[in-house]
Amino acid sequence: MESQRQQKISRLIQKDLGEIFQRSGYKYDNAMITVTKVSVTKDLALAKVNLSLFATPNKEVTIKKINDATSEVRYELGKRVKHQLRVIPELQFILDDSLDYIENIDNLLDGK
Repeated sequence: MESQRQQKISRLIQKDLGEIFQRSGYKYDNAMITVTKVSVTKDLALAKVNLSLFATPNKEVTIKKINDATSEVRYELGKRVKHQLRVIPELQFILDDSLDYIENIDNLLDGK
């Protein structure tokens, strides 16, 4: 179970990363990127970021581009949260395909 401090940092990172991706969507194939969940380790050194991607033909290629630009995204995050956090956690981006899974289940139930 996450501590209250971990939860606060997760929410802060989720909000700021959402704004960063909203402003820089053109860099990632004009995909609409949504930060669905952020989990921070107990030592606050690593943040696992779940991303949901829309309007992109190949999600794996887009998530690879994001992972290749991790240092740039971390730098932008650091500029935003420099007064709240002493150390900016390393970022690990994970593709969140839960919405695709839900859509697939709905299609199977509808008989499509």
